[in-house]
Amino acid sequence: MKDRAIISLADSKYFELLNELIDSILSFEESKSVSICILDAGLQLDQIKILEKKVFKIVKAKWDIEVPDYKIKGREWLKSQVSRAFLPEYFPGFKKYLWIDADAWVNDWSSVELYFKGSDNKTLSISTSADRAYGRVLRADWIFSNIAFIRSQNYKHSKSSGFSNKICREVALKPHLNIGVFCLENDAPHWSVWQTNLRQALKKGRIFGSEQVAMNISVYIDNMKVEILPAYCNWYALDKLKYDDVNKSFVENYLPNHKIGIIHLAGKHNDKYRLSSDTLIDVPTLDNK
Repeated sequence: MKDRAIISLADSKYFELLNELIDSILSFEESKSVSICILDAGLQLDQIKILEKKVFKIVKAKWDIEVPDYKIKGREWLKSQVSRAFLPEYFPGFKKYLWIDADAWVNDWSSVELYFKGSDNKTLSISTSADRAYGRVLRADWIFSNIAFIRSQNYKHSKSSGFSNKICREVALKPHLNIGVFCLENDAPHWSVWQTNLRQALKKGRIFGSEQVAMNISVYIDNMKVEILPAYCNWYALDKLKYDDVNKSFVENYLPNHKIGIIHLAGKHNDKYRLSSDTLIDVPTLDNK
């Protein structure tokens, strides 16, 4: 049995995205060193049959933490916000677990290896939602010429999830860790701490985003070990890309134009690309053609 797993989750609506993610992984020779595992949050039988030919194992996702029906509203895909905190229980026997959201795909394998390497010695390997190319990372609501309310994802989500003012303020201006791609070892202490914080977040907050704020608190408040990787390991600004014609790869738009590792269609600004395969975007080349 291989000791490294790449895991994702999808329902029937996200099947095509998941299938593309899997194909992107399998396009690399290095993928032979990993097992691909899938959590089923509402896939159709014919879709499962397609995936079974490509992956190691498919397991039904469940609500590992009880959530009231009025919060779920039939959206079974929201299990992804809970089940990813329990990966070693779904797929026991692996040493390392690399989660990649279904709406992402692998452009360069070196970032996959970086996630695995970063998780050595029971460390969380993850990147942030901030980069020099992304532009604004905080929101400021100006009241007067020199006074403003500063808003951040960490503050907004921790506050709405019922965490104390002390915790909310402490995480407010910390780099927002993006849980869409992360790696942990099977015996890392993060799992249990994350699950505890996730239970707290789900008591008052909404399901979507609960696992992300719980992990941010696990790192910044509970001091879980973290290796923060460059943004090119989990890149979600499609309008901030360039294409390297020589090496046939998407790269950062600023020097040194490092290869993008994983391209992630996360966020409302990517809805049109994530929800429709007919939507195209013009990506300039390195020589600006």
